[in-house]
Amino acid sequence: MQNKMGNIDNSQNNQNKKSLIQIIIVVSIGTFMGALDSSIVNISLPSISNYFKINLITVEWIVLSYLIVISSLLLMFGRLGDLYGHKKVYVIGFAIFTIGSLLCALAPNIILLIIFRAFQAIGAGMLMSMGPAIITINTHPKNRGKSLGVIAIAVSVALSLGPVLGGFLTTYFGWRSIFFINIPIGIVAFIWALKALPQKDEKTAKTFDYAGAILLFVSISLIIFPISVIDQFGFKNPFILGCFIIGIIVMIIFIFIENKIKHPILDFSLFKNRLFSMGNLSLLLNYMAQFIITLILPFYLIQLRNMQESSAGLILIANPVVVMIFTPLSGYLSDRFDTRYISSAGMLLISVGLFLLSTLNQNSSIITIILYAALVGFGIAMFQTPNNSAIMGSVPPDRRGTASSMLATMRNMGMVFGVALSGTLFTYRQNYLNKILEAKGINGIELSSQAFIGAMRFTFIIGGILAVIAVITSLIRGSLYTN
Repeated sequence: MQNKMGNIDNSQNNQNKKSLIQIIIVVSIGTFMGALDSSIVNISLPSISNYFKINLITVEWIVLSYLIVISSLLLMFGRLGDLYGHKKVYVIGFAIFTIGSLLCALAPNIILLIIFRAFQAIGAGMLMSMGPAIITINTHPKNRGKSLGVIAIAVSVALSLGPVLGGFLTTYFGWRSIFFINIPIGIVAFIWALKALPQKDEKTAKTFDYAGAILLFVSISLIIFPISVIDQFGFKNPFILGCFIIGIIVMIIFIFIENKIKHPILDFSLFKNRLFSMGNLSLLLNYMAQFIITLILPFYLIQLRNMQESSAGLILIANPVVVMIFTPLSGYLSDRFDTRYISSAGMLLISVGLFLLSTLNQNSSIITIILYAALVGFGIAMFQTPNNSAIMGSVPPDRRGTASSMLATMRNMGMVFGVALSGTLFTYRQNYLNKILEAKGINGIELSSQAFIGAMRFTFIIGGILAVIAVITSLIRGSLYTN
């Protein structure tokens, strides 16, 4: 009898394990697809520009529309998931993302392509906002770190693979193929998600805050838009400055109203929890530091070192490969030790890596560049999963969708701020050094090389300082078991 019961228990445990593996895979696919399409299009912009015979400023809206819509709606989707079910929002997201991909692939003109891209972003936002919440709900706290680590790997691989895959598809099959490829994957994943994801959450009696959702969308859009185009127009441009100021004012109004109503779209009481607030701030700083490297290092390799794109890509892939290898380790450690020390150590490694990258010059060896980039990758692997696991574990069950979407929002905002900050700092420093070096009688190739190295060094040092600040915010956030 005992053997029979033991066999039943083992069979049930195996079944639960298989179900969890399916859940993790389905969620990883959605997270991967959403993140992939934020990077895969960039390398195809010249081809799209030539196809529709449009300028760079217009074609960049294919990227901006996607980025702005996702960042502006993530928190709203998180709240919808808490109210009406995380599975429901996730599955609908897959449907919208797949339909949006088809529409983008068939777009007859640039205006419709931009509109369809924004529609596709709605689905991607649903996928990205629900992933950590679904994993947290279906995973035992002792295994949460390992499970969330898979999502971290999916995001890292997607962001790094995007340009490589986009370049291959565009070269051999045309730019429309970068959207067509999503359709079969989306259909399979949609059906799989319907079957694999359990319906553990039911609709509550609480109402959705439509006014808050509109204010949040408007404020984040008006803040992100000027930051996204600041390198083109400058912050002194009246329209850019006006958008930013209005966005801040609307955000203040949103915060005031949300603190007065009963069921807000964003529960600001969550930020009273130091682990939640400092964890999210650390994540924002982490992605800002990451994307300073993402923007500057390719220019260093291709423009200063005169490498071909394919060779530069092989060097740059060292970072995501290391992230992919060591993220499971950090997930394992975060399930057994205090996560603040693991994530703080990760940010410390990132800061050291950035300071080392600031020492590069035009004669630095390839192995040195790879080692420095790999060190940053190791730091990213050690930071993200412990940090995200702690954040998700710090909120009550009925706020996990909100927490999940906050993670995705901080990731996207960090990407935008990191690219905008690095572009602005690099350009400012390069122009400054050009004037100084010209005054000293230096010109030609030597002038451009010295100015480039000086600007890159300055930008990486600022990135290193941001990472050091993130070390502090990670340390002071406290432990999951004391908040």
